Amino acid sequence: MTNRLSDDLDHILARTEPLWGDLRGQRILITGATGFFGCWLLESFAWANRRLNLDAHAVALSRHPEMLGRKAPHLAADAAISFFAADIREGRFPEGEFSHVIHAATEASAQLNTDAPLVMFETIVDGTRHVLEFSKTRSVERFLFISSGAVYGKQPEHLTHIPESFCGGPDPLDRSSAYAEGKRAAELLCAIAASPHLETIIARCFAFVGPYMRIDAHFAIGNFISDALRGGPILVKGDGSPVRSYLYASDLAVWLWTALFKGRSCRAYNVGSEDALNIAALAHEVAAAVPQKVDVTKTPEPKPGTPVQRYVPSTARARDELGLLAEIPLRDAIRRTHAWFSADAFSSQLPPPAARGQHA
Repeated sequence: MTNRLSDDLDHILARTEPLWGDLRGQRILITGATGFFGCWLLESFAWANRRLNLDAHAVALSRHPEMLGRKAPHLAADAAISFFAADIREGRFPEGEFSHVIHAATEASAQLNTDAPLVMFETIVDGTRHVLEFSKTRSVERFLFISSGAVYGKQPEHLTHIPESFCGGPDPLDRSSAYAEGKRAAELLCAIAASPHLETIIARCFAFVGPYMRIDAHFAIGNFISDALRGGPILVKGDGSPVRSYLYASDLAVWLWTALFKGRSCRAYNVGSEDALNIAALAHEVAAAVPQKVDVTKTPEPKPGTPVQRYVPSTARARDELGLLAEIPLRDAIRRTHAWFSADAFSSQLPPPAARGQHA
């Protein structure tokens, strides 16, 4: 069967091919393997493993590994990928030694963060502690932690692109900071665990678009693509003033693999795009990218003096130290994502409009 992501996977391999030798004959553990990040990591691993004859093996850890069989049956059938059903909070892991670990577990769920902040916080912190302890006992050499730009807290209005050196943080007395504070604490655990034998690298991830993303969650770009798949209109909630930037999934995979193989230990790298636009403009960008004509609902004017909410990284460190670039333009990224979800096999993923989250 032809992989419908073949062009994207060729893009990833072309930019990472010299790095994959570190995995030749090795085993890698990927937690959170059925999520957006996990699917792209497994897709690109399987692609590189076959084309470069790496003889490598990936163990995909997830609470519900059967979900991957529904999302990507070709990955579930790949002999180089095995599955281990476990909750990282329980500290149960597969046997044997591993050379690399990518810890991508923990869903960025706004609902969980609101309804059960302690569960969110403990899942991140306890899960990371367990994965790090596992890594220290299994000869793991390189550990990549998938963190978040949320660790910076509210981005100052005057700071158009937030760098890794920014020392602000979320409000610790705000219950909604559970996700962000969990990621901050988990980063500290990574720094404590680092040693000459275990190098820990941090990827602070921002906003993304691409196949396998959720289009029924609290992410504006997914909601807009979902609206377009129904024929519109694209519904913008609020005044459309928050500012975001979006990195396409194939670029994301390039950045994560490069950080794993080349990143400096105890160092954080922002992962995202610097090309910012507000949510209202994003809605029109989605409308322009899809093949059919769709309307966009009119948004009210922002109230005078309302501060602009920004969530946009500076990626100078990733560019200067790792040679990383955001190569896929946003409109092309939206077009590719819409085309993937347009396939009949994925029509069942369309949520009812009432199920959508707030735009973010």
